[in-house]
Amino acid sequence: MSPKTAAPFDPKQLARPELLSLTPYQSARRIGGRGDIWINANESPFNNSELDKVNRYPECQPPELINAYSQYSGVKASNIIASRGADEAIELLIRTFCVPGVDSIACFGPTYGMYAISAATFNVSVTALSLTESYQLPAAWPAQIGNAKIVFICNPNNPTGTVIAKADIEQAIQAAPNAIVVVDEAYIEFCPQYSVADLLSTYPNLVVLRTLSKAFALAGARCGFMLANDAIIDLVMLVIAPYPVPLPVSELATKALSAQGLDTMQTQVATLVEQGQRLSTALSAFGAQVLPANGNYVLAKFDDVASVAERLREAGIVARAYKDPRLADAIRFSFTNELQTNAIIALFKGSAA
Repeated sequence: MSPKTAAPFDPKQLARPELLSLTPYQSARRIGGRGDIWINANESPFNNSELDKVNRYPECQPPELINAYSQYSGVKASNIIASRGADEAIELLIRTFCVPGVDSIACFGPTYGMYAISAATFNVSVTALSLTESYQLPAAWPAQIGNAKIVFICNPNNPTGTVIAKADIEQAIQAAPNAIVVVDEAYIEFCPQYSVADLLSTYPNLVVLRTLSKAFALAGARCGFMLANDAIIDLVMLVIAPYPVPLPVSELATKALSAQGLDTMQTQVATLVEQGQRLSTALSAFGAQVLPANGNYVLAKFDDVASVAERLREAGIVARAYKDPRLADAIRFSFTNELQTNAIIALFKGSAA
């Protein structure tokens, strides 16, 4: 079904019914005002920090931050919500569209665990489908998701590091015209050619998730973004917290999105990719089955994963193992700097799996 022949998509038909008549909480910043003496928010007049205005509540959606991400992403500012990492954006979507005990989401494993966990915490069921052997979308998935309101696709996929072609993602969006298709692009800076953010104006049921935790080196700041059409943005803004972006986070994030910050990010991404290639080569030489890496990590499968895990523990190297049956013999290695990469490579060099 092409976007030209599909029935008009109205996210209000998917939203929790009680939200349609909800009057959202009007925080002091959302109400706004003009004046020199601000006594409308029960704030302290004393700033005990070197950070300006930290004694005041921040804007719900800081304009400087939203505009900076708009310029970076090429998505209109009105189509962007800043959140506490992409994790909060996942929860916001579930809270906005899924009725607890009634509705469901769908996702494709092995993948990021928070889609299912976030759904479970809101008593929303999960249709968990499997990616193919090559970690692509299964052919019959549209008929298998039932009435799932939200379909989550992680691209590049965590933890496999594999990617789904942009054309296949677009076909997936078309194949679920009555659901919200969420493409999680947390690692997209490592393979920007796979982004579908430019399709937002074509497909009103598309949502793209982004974060500054990975390529921008701001995992501790917790700043993510939801990119979506106006109607979805308006509905999500009904349930978002009054002040989701702390002032220090907003300032850090805005600086990271400056011209200098973007240059730093791109330089560091190139460094991580280079070190990741070195690590992948070493793991392959050791005898591991190494999946193609499209994020800042590589998944490697070992004949004797227990001995490899013990070797890492003895060397004080903390990598990620998984309980998923398809990944029982795998370890995920995040890319790091040259010095640490040298240490990891030395651990495997000259050995056989």
